[in-house]
Amino acid sequence: MTSHSQSQTHLYTLPPYPKFSPTTKSAEEAKMEQQQTLRHDTVAPEDDDAPTLSSHALEALKEFLAEQNRSGATREEEEGTGEPAVELVSEDWRLSQFWYDQTTAETVAREVITLCRDDSAAGCTVDSRRVACIACPTLYAYIKKIDPSLSVQLLEYDERFERYGSDFTFYDYNQPEELPAELKHGFQVVVADPPYLSKECLEKVAETVSFLARPGPSNSNLLLLTGEVQKERAAELLGLHPCGFRPQHSSKLGNEFRLFTNYNPGARLGGWEVER
Repeated sequence: MTSHSQSQTHLYTLPPYPKFSPTTKSAEEAKMEQQQTLRHDTVAPEDDDAPTLSSHALEALKEFLAEQNRSGATREEEEGTGEPAVELVSEDWRLSQFWYDQTTAETVAREVITLCRDDSAAGCTVDSRRVACIACPTLYAYIKKIDPSLSVQLLEYDERFERYGSDFTFYDYNQPEELPAELKHGFQVVVADPPYLSKECLEKVAETVSFLARPGPSNSNLLLLTGEVQKERAAELLGLHPCGFRPQHSSKLGNEFRLFTNYNPGARLGGWEVER
């Protein structure tokens, strides 16, 4: 990511509402504290030799690396199924990355596939059944695992996902429409998971959603995974309603997360939540 180092500094300066709650100590905050320990708990050397770590810092380092390995690139098998693993790179908290848990990833992936199959039954061609995943690489991986034939484009800032080849498009939400022209209005299903819970971030991601979706109020299915605090903005910007299904993350976050859609899923996803 060296070619985008300046953009990275601008993009990932945490806004007022990160995905994790500032009042609740999450697993990711614990990792940050551990790294702070490593930075500030180093024993000063008496000469020019390489510095050594205190026993406390070494333990923090071991714990941090163990956690990285647990959440890292390959899971040996899906929990309780014996199926091949979904390969994911480790979360990078500096990029506000928090992967969905297995239930959430599979539920949303199967919903996306159902939407595409419903359009296929209605006469849509295979070429028109395209899915865009904005900043949700976990979802991309699960969709491709369940239905490898589906055309899915991952728009993501983290260039580690270039491993997905032509399915990867570099995406900086600060430039919401700086995308290849061939992506414009080209997707039947658009799913977005903004990296931050700020008003500015959602507004810019909404611009990207509009860029990718087919023109017209009901020509594309839109799904948004974000915090409960964005409920009114999601309705105002994209005409979305909250569903009963509650997304969860592998790292337990303090903020309540919701799934919003622009279509009524019926019995799926817990249906649209009834306003009280």
